[in-house]
Amino acid sequence: MSNKTFMMIKPDAVERGLIGDILKDITDAGFKIIALKLTQISINEAQTFYSVHKERPFFNELTSYMSRSPIVAAFLEKDNAVSDFRKLIGDTDPSTADEGTIRKKYAISKGENSVHGSDSDDNALIEASFHFSGREILS
Repeated sequence: MSNKTFMMIKPDAVERGLIGDILKDITDAGFKIIALKLTQISINEAQTFYSVHKERPFFNELTSYMSRSPIVAAFLEKDNAVSDFRKLIGDTDPSTADEGTIRKKYAISKGENSVHGSDSDDNALIEASFHFSGREILS
């Protein structure tokens, strides 16, 4: 089990000025930010990042959404980081997410759910490597 996870604040939340609120929720939950950047990914980069979903019907909508405006990428550290972060963000669908979770508080819909969190230790490292070079991550 790793003590690191990757997260993104998605375009809908960035567009609505929620970066500070979401980062505060994350740090208030005990996560340490060890890498952080505001960036915009191209449609090709979004397609690469979400390639595991390429056969799913929502793939084109997802990649268009993720490349439409800036995102915030972050690498986080905390004991049980992946599972604790998944609990903090809540269900993909904000209508079924637990009260107090990030998606319950900020998401617009299942498709525009404001944040991404890695679903495994392995994916956390893969996703962080996609967005950050080694020198951008604090040790």
